[in-house]
Amino acid sequence: MVQRVALIGAGPSGLTSVKACLDEGLEPTCFESSDDIGGLWKFREVSEPNRASIYRSLTINISKEMMCYSDFPIPADYPNYMHHSKIQNYFRMYAEHFKLLQYVRFQTAVKHVRKRPDFTRSGQWELVTENKDGQEERHVFDAVICCSGHYTYPNLPLKDFPGIDTFEGKYFHSWDYKGHENMYGKRVVVVGIGNSGGDIAVESSRVAEQVYMSTRRGAWVMRQVSDNGLPLDMIYNTRFVHILFQLLPMRVLNWIGEGKLNAMYDHTMYALKPKHRLFDQLPVINDDLPLKILSGSIIIKPNIKEIFGSNVIFTDGSVVEKVDVIVFATGYNYDFPYLPKDVMYRTGHRVGLYKHVFPPTTEHPTLAVVGFIHSLGAIMPQAEMQARWVTRVFKGLKKLPSTQAMVTSVEKDTKDIEKNFIVSKQSPLQVDFVSYMDDLAGEIGVRPSLPWLFFTDYPLFKKVLWGPVTAYQYRIMGPGKWDGARRAIFTQFDRMYQALKTRKVEEKSEVSTLGRLMKLIIFGMAGGAAAYCVHNHNPNRIPSLIAKIRPITV
Repeated sequence: MVQRVALIGAGPSGLTSVKACLDEGLEPTCFESSDDIGGLWKFREVSEPNRASIYRSLTINISKEMMCYSDFPIPADYPNYMHHSKIQNYFRMYAEHFKLLQYVRFQTAVKHVRKRPDFTRSGQWELVTENKDGQEERHVFDAVICCSGHYTYPNLPLKDFPGIDTFEGKYFHSWDYKGHENMYGKRVVVVGIGNSGGDIAVESSRVAEQVYMSTRRGAWVMRQVSDNGLPLDMIYNTRFVHILFQLLPMRVLNWIGEGKLNAMYDHTMYALKPKHRLFDQLPVINDDLPLKILSGSIIIKPNIKEIFGSNVIFTDGSVVEKVDVIVFATGYNYDFPYLPKDVMYRTGHRVGLYKHVFPPTTEHPTLAVVGFIHSLGAIMPQAEMQARWVTRVFKGLKKLPSTQAMVTSVEKDTKDIEKNFIVSKQSPLQVDFVSYMDDLAGEIGVRPSLPWLFFTDYPLFKKVLWGPVTAYQYRIMGPGKWDGARRAIFTQFDRMYQALKTRKVEEKSEVSTLGRLMKLIIFGMAGGAAAYCVHNHNPNRIPSLIAKIRPITV
């Protein structure tokens, strides 16, 4: 019987896992190697080894309603796209509201996690921890949840860049980037066109002499600000759009999506067009990058062929001279150094986890990984859903399939990921946000039932079908039901608008002055036509004449 649970890491995944343990009556102890919660979102002026790192200006590219936990909405006055300091404040409020901090042991690193000698019988684990003074301590736990994330170990593939050892300037990984202070008047090359690479290139271009972005494949670039100025994900990450994705061929969806993006800025003209289709890989989300390209502040270049002194030579034969700085935004490796190598099941480029959570070959389901996933959606609600499922499995309320069935499922997942997405050693974790959330919600018993809502709560049905798939939808029914979920869904756009109401502006009237004028003209035309028909003793023609006018009514 699982009772005592160890958690590794007090970031967004660790915090929600502590809460999930408490919700199921388990006893959590969370080990955090730093002096604060927040994980990736805890900013530090100096990057620290074996710890995630962010830059000073970082703002999340997921809107607040789409990233918050399911039973704790982000304050209405917080901006829709939050600076990392606001996200850290939110985590603090969440931890204080649910009284989670008392279960966190700060400045305590987990060095080793091993099976107990009697693991076959007990399923228990032994942990060795080390405090800030270097003192080790041993613990025994019934279960372990790994929440250490996958942005800790920078991938710096210097062997792929011949001549880097001759470079006369400074080079570093984006993990080490904190701000553009050292970019003033410099000639900068950013290698990689992911979200971090795009942000760093844009920020550096404001002070640098010139910025170049080197990319092997190119990228599709999306804006955070969508139609009518609304957050992109609140408009398109809906259950209705998800249903369309299940019904329409992917080539049609790619054609529609690419057409919409190219209507904003032609990706071929901007030298951005990638070799892959839109939904084969996560797009770059950056509102400023196209403007910087259009203004010449950023110049897109192909892959680097060679570096010689201060010169960078690209595969198309072009050369950029007198380069001062090279920033490698080349992703991250992932690892669980505290776990035995034989614990994790490997398949393709990825760690083979059943539903991206449970190692399938550990005899007992007492080891889980939470937050080790990537999708076009925030990690917070996905990690929360994983934690809710994990703790119910620990509690014995849900049973996992046989080892063979889980291995078969893992292998199928690997094939599906490799078929549907571009996969590399740095990006083996991708899933579809709604499909994955619904899959785990089905395991827990909290997936919203559209037929049931249609007959029992039609207004809520419409919000769930047509509105954004926010985490509140998974608190409407089933275990962990939250009484505030329905209201949170009905007020999610109110909270989105609230952050923008910083100045009182007269609301637009329903009918504009031009509209009124057009209506007067149309009514006048209709009246004139009626008078003409009466004058010519043919009143039966009045309806047909008005019908001809009606389609142009404003």
